[in-house]
Amino acid sequence: MQQAVIENRKAFARGLQNQSLTVAPLCLNPLMARIAQDTGFTCGYLSGGALGFELAVSEALLTLTEVSSYARQITSRSDISLIVDAGVGFGDAVHAWRTCRDIEATGAVALEIEDQVSPKRVHHHKGVEHLVSTSEMEEKIRETVAARDDPNFTVIARTSAIANESIDKAISRANAYAGAGADVILLSPRSEEEIKLLGASISMPMAIITTPGKWSPDLLLENNFRLVLDPFSGQVTAIQAIQRAFAKAYNGDSVSNIDTLMDTYKTLQIHAGLQELYEIEERTTEKK
Repeated sequence: MQQAVIENRKAFARGLQNQSLTVAPLCLNPLMARIAQDTGFTCGYLSGGALGFELAVSEALLTLTEVSSYARQITSRSDISLIVDAGVGFGDAVHAWRTCRDIEATGAVALEIEDQVSPKRVHHHKGVEHLVSTSEMEEKIRETVAARDDPNFTVIARTSAIANESIDKAISRANAYAGAGADVILLSPRSEEEIKLLGASISMPMAIITTPGKWSPDLLLENNFRLVLDPFSGQVTAIQAIQRAFAKAYNGDSVSNIDTLMDTYKTLQIHAGLQELYEIEERTTEKK
């Protein structure tokens, strides 16, 4: 195992224990991950929902091979500490075991599994979510934890119980998942009151899925939240820009100021890390 991967995982795990907030923006591909790094982020999030949209299907129809492939591409061309959304673990406990093995092998620092039914349903995009029993999810967590080779690889357990059952049930599930071995609990509180109630009831590090800036960092930190996962901002803003550009092009209008457009285009080779490839060619096929 590469030492850099182990150090990334140790640093990520330490950060979850510190009084600091880690923000992980959506990283769907190596280019996004490298831009996130250039901006200053140390972590990135490969969201299953965003990847499902990227492939024009649904997170519910993704395969482990697809998710692992994208994760491996990102870690091979960036140093970002990648958190991978593995959905429902692609099945029951034995499938979750295999999922952990495959995701860990990509060089990611963490894996997230959730307590919705398997196979996951496309209707979850409409807010129709069906949860497995607490005991079934505990089994999946235990086997996921047992599957990892590196103890520094973080297992994040997500519950959708707040919206689908109750805040009290979410707390009960969260504590059960912690007892099963999860390192972090991922929840989706809807109000400041719910954040405070979770903080008073769950002593371990928690993560929240939200857009950065929605909640005060102090509020989150005071209530044991250490990780913010942004699953869609980068994708949505990119789609908005693409829609505008294509609409202008279809109507025969100038897409943008051509000089500004070309200036940004030229930065792509920098973000993509082509300099090291230029240097290889200059030593070999492009010798002067």
